[in-house]
Parts: sequence; structure tokens; C-alpha cells
Amino acid sequence: MSERYDFDLFVIGAGSGGVRAARVAAETGAKVAIAEEYRYGGTCVIRGCIPKKYLVYASDYGKKFKEAAGYGWTFKELSYDHNMFMNSVASEVERLSQIYRKNLKNAGVTLYDCKATIIDRHTIELGEEDHTISAQKILIATGGTPWRPSEESLPGVSKSITSNEVFDLRTLPSSVVLSGGGYIAVEFAHIFAGLGVSTTLVYRGEKVLKRFDEEIRDEVQENLTKAGIHVITQTDIIEIRENSDLEHPFMVSLSDGRQIETGLVVMATGRAPNTAGLGCENAGIALGDNGEVKVDKTSRTNIDNIWAVGDVTDRVQLTPVAIREGHAFADSEFGGKPWNFEHEYIATAVFSQPEVGTVGYSEADARKLFGDVKIFRTKFRSMKQILSGDDSKVMMKLVVNASDDRVVGVHMVGSDAAEIIQMIGVAVKQGVTKADFDRTCAVHPTVAEEFVTLR
Repeated sequence: MSERYDFDLFVIGAGSGGVRAARVAAETGAKVAIAEEYRYGGTCVIRGCIPKKYLVYASDYGKKFKEAAGYGWTFKELSYDHNMFMNSVASEVERLSQIYRKNLKNAGVTLYDCKATIIDRHTIELGEEDHTISAQKILIATGGTPWRPSEESLPGVSKSITSNEVFDLRTLPSSVVLSGGGYIAVEFAHIFAGLGVSTTLVYRGEKVLKRFDEEIRDEVQENLTKAGIHVITQTDIIEIRENSDLEHPFMVSLSDGRQIETGLVVMATGRAPNTAGLGCENAGIALGDNGEVKVDKTSRTNIDNIWAVGDVTDRVQLTPVAIREGHAFADSEFGGKPWNFEHEYIATAVFSQPEVGTVGYSEADARKLFGDVKIFRTKFRSMKQILSGDDSKVMMKLVVNASDDRVVGVHMVGSDAAEIIQMIGVAVKQGVTKADFDRTCAVHPTVAEEFVTLR
């Protein structure tokens, strides 16, 4: 370490990307510090992936109990205690957060539980007091934050909550209106509906899940309706005001003239890079139009000793991506093993019900990029659904580059789609061809076997 600086590396933000980078760098012998003003673990552990997946599990049980009747099971006096469940989730989140802290300490990282503001390219101010430290290298890993319109553009928006506050609810409303059509809105619509809440989803677009394959979008939108969710598209919320009905304390006005009484309004309109108040301007760090930190393929900003990883860069907003970016940075800058994370053929999932699994290009994007493509698809009721009475269907689709037979897109809507797409993602990343799928023997009887029997 240069004696000019207090630390070799200072990381701002203890989410998935920042924690991984700090640990890996510290394990090389570097002197590393990290600052986190809220709780360790970031969006994924505290307000996203982990607690949300528990909510998905909980909301799916009601449906499972009904389906079990087709397999001979009967249940009496079923009930659900949201307060008890959310307390259990909160305990698990706290346990995981403490593990993040413990692992950082064990790696020798210095922890600062406060806000960090960049003063210049080598100086960080800690907390509200005039306490500064210096670092040879700085890594920004502050993640993203829920975005919602201003009070001026949407009167009454302050009466709504975001996905962050959903995890603070200890009682459920009788009804909810969600604004948005991305994966967050879709997932929470299914969660609320599955927990017995009358749910309305309002989206300004024609179909949910913009930028996904069109057939995925069609399936998901149809499944939202099948789940009893009232889906209103090509419409915006234009006002939220208080209502005299105690059960429905809010009145939501829509751009098509309709008004909806509801117990809760959730703005699930996407996430924005968390750079406000970070002090990027003090060091001359270039930001994009959405407030994102602009970086090159090595995650370096325009300031040569400052990097950024994860959602704050607005490249791919996924926890595993942030982890890989953080690891690549630490290996490259401190471990003597330079490499860059490739942002192509990333398998991902949407935890709708049933869920989405996808890797690679949509059919439309593949046609633009490769020209001639071949499409293989199927849609069917799974074996398990036949007796359960569940009328939802599984959709599977392969997008193949006709010139070299490479599978460039795999898409699925159905139970366990996320688990299945994870392993298919390995093959797609390695350049699997349709002929490779065809040569693979099926595991029978399974849903996943359909991927290797498509003709």
C-alpha cells in the first residue's frame, strides 16, 4: 500500500457486488474498508431477492392446498398469519445481514456503518461529521433504488409505497393497485393475489415484461388474468387521493377515466441507480442520463482510480451480475488475475406464478442480429397439472441461428422454469447447438425433457 493513503481500496455500498469485491481484495492482503449506511446485504438480501422469494413461496401455498385435493388431500380450517410470516422473514434477513458483516470482518475489511460521500478522487467523507479518509482506489457499489414519479407529475404519489415498504407490511390490505409492468410489478401482483388480496395491475404499455420474448409476454399476461388479477393496460395512474371508505382509504384515478377504490397503492415502476448525494460530481465522475455511473468493460469510470459495479451502473440489474463484476474487479486490480465479466447469455428468471426462465436473445432480437433463425416451441399441460386441476400451461421455446445451428435463445414459462434455465444457461454459454439438444437423452417423466425432444 502506498503510504500516501489510509486504504488501498474503499468500497461504498455493502450489497452483493461491493461485499464480494471487498472480501476478494482483502484476501490478497490489500488494506480494504467498506461503508454502508443502512444494512449489510444490499437490495438482494434486505429488500429484494431473498425476502421477495419467501413471499412468493408463501403466496403459492394457497394454490397448492387447492391443487392437493386432486391428489386425495383435504384440509380443514386453513388460515394465514401475515404478521407471523413477515416476522420470520425479517429474522432470516437479519441473520443473513449479520453473516455478510461477519464474513467481511473475517476477511480483514474495516467496516464503517455510515454514509460515505466522495470528496475528490482519493478522499471520502464518512457520516455527517467532518471525518475523511483517503484511498488509492475507490469502488462504487451503491446499487439501485425504487423509482416513482414526482408529486408534481403524479398528484398524491406520496400516499403510495414502493417495493421497499412492502416488506414492512404486517397486515394485508383487502385490495391493492400496483403501477408498473416490469418483473417487480408482475411478481408482487402474483404475491398479493396469492395471499388473498384483490389485486389490480395498471400498466401504460400494451403488454407486461417489455424487452422479453413476445411469447413470454403473452403467457405471463394471460397467467396474471388466470390468477384473478385485474390487468389494465395502456393506462396510467394520474392521481391518488384519500377516500372516506375505511377499508379502501385511497381513490386511484386512471387516464382512461376510471376510478378505483383501494386499500393500498404500490408504485412498482422500476429502479434507478442510487447516485444521489454520492458526490460523483466532486471527483468528476461521468454519469449517464438515468444517473448511472458510466463505466468501461473493466468497470472503470472516466476517473482512472475509481470503478463501479452492480445496479449503480445500470448495465444488467441482477445480483449475480453484480457479484461477478465485483469479483472481476478485485481479481484484476488486486489478485493479479485480470478478467472481465461478459454481459451476454445471462440466464435469468421472473418469479411470476408460474415463473419465467430465459437466457439469450428473444426471437425478435435474434432475427435482427442473425437474420435467418429457426424456432422450436411447445405448449402443454404438465403431468402434475392433469390431476391437480391447474389449467395453466407450460411454454417452451428455442431460438436457433440457422447459419450454424447454435441455440441463441431459450425461453420458458412454467413451474421450476428458474431451476431449469440455470442449467440450460451453462450449455448456451458454451455454444450448444440444436443438434446437441437432439442428441441428449430425455429424463422421463419430466417437464424439462421437452427441451430435448422439440422437433
